[in-house]
Amino acid sequence: MTELSLTDRRILAELQRDGSLSNVALAERIGMSPSPCLRRVKQLEADGLIRRYVALLDERKLGVGLTAYVEVKVPQVAGEAIVERFKAAVAREPAITGCFVIAGQYDFLLRIVARDLDDYSHLTQTVLLRLPGVQDTRSSFVLEAVKDTTELPIGGFGRRS
Repeated sequence: MTELSLTDRRILAELQRDGSLSNVALAERIGMSPSPCLRRVKQLEADGLIRRYVALLDERKLGVGLTAYVEVKVPQVAGEAIVERFKAAVAREPAITGCFVIAGQYDFLLRIVARDLDDYSHLTQTVLLRLPGVQDTRSSFVLEAVKDTTELPIGGFGRRS
């Protein structure tokens, strides 16, 4: 883990809230001059702490009405090749917006978006169940997002700094 100064943490926190901030606006928010602020941001990028900048889109306005989390079992006895084919197929499917290797009864956790339940059903039958090596799935549907953020805790995990 990289040791961060208070200024670096403040820069990262502000950019997580609004990655479109101009350097001048960012410098103003954290109480720095623009030139040193830009140097710090460039160093955070070079160090890999800032991987990329993205725009967060409004799912509802784009017609995404359903988010599902799907646990997937891919038998390990099938071999490494089938797992790699599964991962490659998942990477190609735009409706699968996240794929995580997990511990427990299932092997992968997928985050899938769809217009509605009918769209999800079609996706399940034509894509999900046809992914290489899929042996079993279990779906859970998001009814309400109580908290949904991309911000990481800059001050520390489980404590306030």
